[in-house]
Amino acid sequence: MSQKNETKILFLALLITLGLVGGGLWWFNGKYGFSDKEKTSQNLPANQSPQQRISFGNKTLMPGEVRPEKQAGIEAIANGNFSKAISNLETSLRANRNDPEALIFLNNARIGTQKNYTIGVSVPIGTDPNGASEILRGVAQAQNEINQAGGINGVKLKVAIANDDNNPETAKQVATELVKNQEILGVVGPYASDVTLAAGTVYQSGQLVAISPISTSVKLSNFSRYVFRTVPSDYIAARALADYMLTKLQQKNAAVFFNSQSSYSQSLKSEFVTAVSLGGGQVSAEFDLSSPDFSASKSVEEAIRRGAQVLMLAANTESLDKALQVVRVNRKRLKLLGGDDVYAPKTLEIGAEEALGMTLAVPWHIDADPKLSFSQQSRKLWGADVNWRTALAYDAVRSLIVALQRNPTRAGVQQALSSSDFSTTGASGTIRFLPSGDRNANIQLVQILPGNRSRTGYDFVPVPQQR
Repeated sequence: MSQKNETKILFLALLITLGLVGGGLWWFNGKYGFSDKEKTSQNLPANQSPQQRISFGNKTLMPGEVRPEKQAGIEAIANGNFSKAISNLETSLRANRNDPEALIFLNNARIGTQKNYTIGVSVPIGTDPNGASEILRGVAQAQNEINQAGGINGVKLKVAIANDDNNPETAKQVATELVKNQEILGVVGPYASDVTLAAGTVYQSGQLVAISPISTSVKLSNFSRYVFRTVPSDYIAARALADYMLTKLQQKNAAVFFNSQSSYSQSLKSEFVTAVSLGGGQVSAEFDLSSPDFSASKSVEEAIRRGAQVLMLAANTESLDKALQVVRVNRKRLKLLGGDDVYAPKTLEIGAEEALGMTLAVPWHIDADPKLSFSQQSRKLWGADVNWRTALAYDAVRSLIVALQRNPTRAGVQQALSSSDFSTTGASGTIRFLPSGDRNANIQLVQILPGNRSRTGYDFVPVPQQR
């Protein structure tokens, strides 16, 4: 394909992406449980102090306009008028029940000045409000359920929301502030692997447990006794993709596209290369999506010249647009595989017909077992389907709840999670942690097939598990 045509494709992709963001399609933000990680309009001020980035309900952290009832509830919390806050936040949620921040604030207001156990959640509100909302929905649902059930041994759960902008340095500052607050007994987050690696050093020194529902880099294995994760590592995802390529697709030669500036992308790429090699295949070419002279068309042609039969997209959020250029210029010539960051609405919209048959490894999919209690309850609570990020954030809170039931101290939480007999049931099944801090769990493969659920003509559909 000529450079001119490739530019046209990039321009078309940009227009479609802008249309998705600007159009505010409710389905993308709620009904299908996606986030558009690239949505960065209405960013919050970058020069906020760590204290300004944390809220128990006295201020909103989400960008955009705030419903009058929600704003009145927030002001009431700030003034200590919890009965008024409850009334206003309940009214706001009746008008917009798909607002996890409001539900967390409501549960905090219902606690008021009563004894409580407190956790924090560190999310990228300023740079990725949709991704942050996905995590907050999981946290809010778990908090709501335990408090409605009477609390943790009779003590209700309070949640502090923190905006770390998915930035390593900002996340370290936020972590320092959370560590200083001795009432906080555990943290959900951070988001990206690079951010968790940075902030994890602070949580380690402060002896405060952090459980990331998103970070998958293998660098986090055995990183710290205080850093856990409810998402399986890239080691698991890469093995699943390699096995699918070698056994199901019956292909032995792959080319990999990755971002050398991302710990997650580097991790998934390296693990996939190793898994393919151990399985008797080979990765004959590697292409860095972050390279200034990267060309999708030239890279695909080079991959074909080297005998590749499969293109593996180990893209992260920032490099997804370039990965989708690869999908377009490939024109279904080579089979397509991808990691969990490719699980996004723009993949269906921009990839479209050219993405048909692409197989991705994700930690969880709501249709894999729709009869699960979490799937049913989340639909009832939010009036929408949720995705894997919400499910694994829910699992992180469930883990902290069970740990707090055993021993409601920072040291007790760490000891409980590290115990060989620790086990609980979450959205994605049984939750157990390996000595490395990794989740002992499998991965779910999904495939892009024709469908009407997404309103694009294409859907992510679970691949039946091998028995």
